[in-house]
Amino acid sequence: MVSISLCMIVKNEEEVLERCLESVKDLVDEINIVDTGSEDNTVKIAKKFTDRVFFYKWTGNFSTARNVSFEYASKDYILYLDADDVILEEDRQKFLKLKQSLSSDVDAVSMYYNAGTDEFGNVTLKYRLNRLLKRSRGFSWAGDCHNYLNVTGNILNSDVGITHKKIKHSVGRNLSIYKEKIKRGDSFTARDYFYYGNELRENGHYQDAIKSYEENIKLTTGWIEDKIYACINKADCYRFLNIKEKELSSLFESLNFSKIPRPEISSRIGFNLQRDRKFKEAIYWYQLSIQLEEDFNKWSFTYPAYSTWYPHLQLCVCYYNLGDYESSYKHNELARSFRPEDDKILFNKELLEKKLFLNS
Repeated sequence: MVSISLCMIVKNEEEVLERCLESVKDLVDEINIVDTGSEDNTVKIAKKFTDRVFFYKWTGNFSTARNVSFEYASKDYILYLDADDVILEEDRQKFLKLKQSLSSDVDAVSMYYNAGTDEFGNVTLKYRLNRLLKRSRGFSWAGDCHNYLNVTGNILNSDVGITHKKIKHSVGRNLSIYKEKIKRGDSFTARDYFYYGNELRENGHYQDAIKSYEENIKLTTGWIEDKIYACINKADCYRFLNIKEKELSSLFESLNFSKIPRPEISSRIGFNLQRDRKFKEAIYWYQLSIQLEEDFNKWSFTYPAYSTWYPHLQLCVCYYNLGDYESSYKHNELARSFRPEDDKILFNKELLEKKLFLNS
């Protein structure tokens, strides 16, 4: 069985660190914690789990700090986590099975990153990350803000998930890093334009976000997946600005890159048409969202809501407006299977049961 070093960088994480380490302590063979200047009980908590606690003066660069943490690893493979990540029980079992069966010729193992969950425990955003790395390959981090690993070789895609359970959000932190890059006169890659657009969008700067996404789209370089979501996210910006025609054209523009519709695209097209009361046309796109199969080997963003409860809920609304209460009820019940205590879905259930009773 392979051995694993956990490597983490932390700063002022007393609220979440113990939760993280409790979920992983028996899955790894070594825990390395690099503290970058905590002023709370983070170090004290870390020392409850390991005597391998190290200190590094923060320079403002995440990649450099992460690479420093990797230098302390001594086992076959390196696992990295953030302090607000956890490995849930189902995934702990999958992780242990993976560890017991992993072949030493594997250079890296990708795992799902469940980056968000709703109040009912449904994953709202997930994507793959190379999470377990063969130490002897010397893989390193790059990038100022949204770091990435330069990984090549024999990569195994696993079904293990790491779940992000953030308590607070650092509003504007990443945006300021990109603004510093602009101030220094740094050149932007296609990847930089995509993630800068995301930061602008998340902070409500929609017009500037659109410009950044368009810079990404027009470059011939960069990951095709980023270009797909640059179009989708640009459409969201136009929706927030209530510019429906450009919203719709941006969604269809994404098909130039994806070639095949995705739930994140088709559900948005459905909603655009639904807002104009084009219910039959909207139904087509929502039905497509449900029918599309998920690609296990997909690395880019997946928003499961767009293929599960969301299109069913919108189909409920569309069929209701067309007077088809049976279909409306059916899709509301399918939405309820994902969100059983959702107030809107429960309201629909009561309303539709009355309609169906009166019509029977």
